[in-house]
Amino acid sequence: MTSSTSLHSPSRRRWVATLSSLSSALVLGLCGLGGAQAADAPRSGGDVTFLIDSLGNTWIPNNSAISSFQGHIWGHVTDKLVYVDEDGKSSPWLAERWEQNANATQFTLHLKKGVTFSDGTPVDAAAVVANLDIWHAGRKSDGINPIGLFPKTYERAEAVNATTVRVFFKAPTLGFIPTLGYHGSILISPKALALPAAQQADLAKSAGSGPFVVESWKEGGFVKLVKRKDYNWGPAAVGHTGPAHLDSITYRLVSEPSLRVSAVQSGQADIAYNASPQELKSLKQEGFGVATPRYLGFVNGLAVNTKLPPFDDVRVRQALQSGLNRQEILDTVYTPDWKLATSFIQSNVPGAADHSKLLAYDPRRAEKLLDEAGWVKDSKGQRSKDGKPLTLTLNSNPYLATSKAIDELIAQQLGKIGWRVTIRAYDVPTYGEKVRIGGAGVPAYEVTRSFIDAGTVASILTDANNGENWFALGDRDKKLNELRDKIASAATIEIRRPLLDELQKHVLEQGYFIPRTQIVQRIYVQSPKIKGEKYNGVAYASYYTATKAK
Repeated sequence: MTSSTSLHSPSRRRWVATLSSLSSALVLGLCGLGGAQAADAPRSGGDVTFLIDSLGNTWIPNNSAISSFQGHIWGHVTDKLVYVDEDGKSSPWLAERWEQNANATQFTLHLKKGVTFSDGTPVDAAAVVANLDIWHAGRKSDGINPIGLFPKTYERAEAVNATTVRVFFKAPTLGFIPTLGYHGSILISPKALALPAAQQADLAKSAGSGPFVVESWKEGGFVKLVKRKDYNWGPAAVGHTGPAHLDSITYRLVSEPSLRVSAVQSGQADIAYNASPQELKSLKQEGFGVATPRYLGFVNGLAVNTKLPPFDDVRVRQALQSGLNRQEILDTVYTPDWKLATSFIQSNVPGAADHSKLLAYDPRRAEKLLDEAGWVKDSKGQRSKDGKPLTLTLNSNPYLATSKAIDELIAQQLGKIGWRVTIRAYDVPTYGEKVRIGGAGVPAYEVTRSFIDAGTVASILTDANNGENWFALGDRDKKLNELRDKIASAATIEIRRPLLDELQKHVLEQGYFIPRTQIVQRIYVQSPKIKGEKYNGVAYASYYTATKAK
């Protein structure tokens, strides 16, 4: 075997009064430092209130761990086998080292000793095998989903001994180790995994090995986490391995962005999630902490359904690609914290290529392509063909606070070249029910999706191995399918890199994916009292390392 280990709304007044009464019951403030503690050591104690806009509609671990909202909680009550940082670098966590064979079809994980779940059971090889199996297959008959980006080439795993797991794949799977750091790849006690889905949905019954445990929670209201005092196995990459410094983190549901921010400004809460980008400059000037981490994944953009007219015509898709003024989106909706898209994956992803030229704003080219495709402008500047107007429906993504504002700007931009654009907006549960990639009434699905390893991209774009078939192509694009297969079978990063470059170019040239901007999906505004949080490869804030000043 060859080694691959990496070392590495009420009124604001009523809101403040309400939150004041809530916070008085939460024991805000810090515990005093012990006299024996070094003067420069991190301060221990403190309770943090984190205001969030949604807590999802289920707590079944497999079904909720990849949620942009519930992922915050799972990241504190569970651990991962591998830590992946914001540059995509993998380093040991509960897997303290690993090896792989020459063609990346077999991996051996060596587990850290002495790790336990909060229910007292060991995080041993048998527990890891149980988690790998359910990440791969789920229990669909019980309503438990597989993890979407877990390698579909997974064959089996076996416990060699208490601290060694051997994992087998049907084909080369270079992305396996990084995927162990994906936010869906959370480790749950086998006792909790064995529960029926209805009981797994009770968050209090979940048992992870993380630095916090669930003390109490209320559906649609709050989740309170308290420090696990015996925790001693944090990832070395974050500079701390012992118990958390904070005593508790309470996530409270507050749907209105301005109220979340106002609560932090007034000192009634510590962190507000998903503030409006337009507020960030003034908040920074007031001394509040503002973080806009980019995650590893796809840029924010539109996956086009090639089965639905008129997007079955490549010229129409290419006109859509050239008709977007991406710089105007940045200048109008965002701040300098956001970046232009250079491909359909984020530029910080290992393997991302720069294809900015394919994304240049060129309305003349867009008009020419639509003319060639037979879409004729009338006296009002609106295009039609065979008596049917040129239309596009955009379903604003509730997971991205700025989505509707971007859609409104895109409607203006496309309107100038003859499109009629309709915008629909739903809340999180309704969006999940009505809007699906490749759905019959969804011509363009807005993507806000993270991943850890770019090698997983090609397979989810197509329908091979139960892929998600984002563009409704099936097997109609021979080149795309060939690239998918070559990327999947690549045994080394060096072989894979030029194939990923070619894939990105092809998808953009064909207008299958219409990038809007590089994505900052998770925006954090926090009190200046909070210091030392960390942001991982999928842009989640971890307060495991954080402290709170008095």
